[in-house]
Amino acid sequence: MRFFLRRRLKPYSVFALDRGKPIDRYYIENFLNKNKSHIKGHVLEVAENTYTLKFGDSEVEKSDILHLTQDNPNATIVGDITKKNILPENTFDCFIMTQTLLVVYDIKSAIKNSIKALKTGGVLLVTVPGISQISRYDMDRWGDYWRFTDLSLRRLFEEVVPPENIEIEVYGNVLSAVAFLYGLAQHELTKKELDYEDKDYQVIIAAVIRKPKS
Repeated sequence: MRFFLRRRLKPYSVFALDRGKPIDRYYIENFLNKNKSHIKGHVLEVAENTYTLKFGDSEVEKSDILHLTQDNPNATIVGDITKKNILPENTFDCFIMTQTLLVVYDIKSAIKNSIKALKTGGVLLVTVPGISQISRYDMDRWGDYWRFTDLSLRRLFEEVVPPENIEIEVYGNVLSAVAFLYGLAQHELTKKELDYEDKDYQVIIAAVIRKPKS
């Protein structure tokens, strides 16, 4: 690929927002499409309900949106996910949490509260970044704190739910990681290049977390 033959100190774009669809979103949406059977009933999503509507379709009975600040007119729940009583307990059949934990400093409290918010048997669909640049938008507003591996994400959730209730998936390879950091878009790689999996180059880590009965 000719892009990588040039010695550049700056990316072609920031998250490819001006070039097309970001590479990390290819993996996130593949994960959600694979697990769309869980997106049903009462669904909570962070910041917007785009994925709730896209993948839940007619199976969604009620859609809520969580946002940290008051400046989101579509938010139905406003507050800090790490604080008690922000999320109602035992309420949601599904919680879609994409690319959120990286901007939460107290991630352990956020994880505990997210699981508490699910009904028994409810599912948390979570994605986090592995190899990624800083999100300047988030850094300048509420912070950008963490990057993850499949092991760190598993260990965090094992503190809250049994290991058998956790399914972890990884997405990415050295080519897609470099392309993502350079700010290239999905269409600038082939499907074969995007789909190749190398667990040593994790661009996105995703998890299906099921709330246990007790």
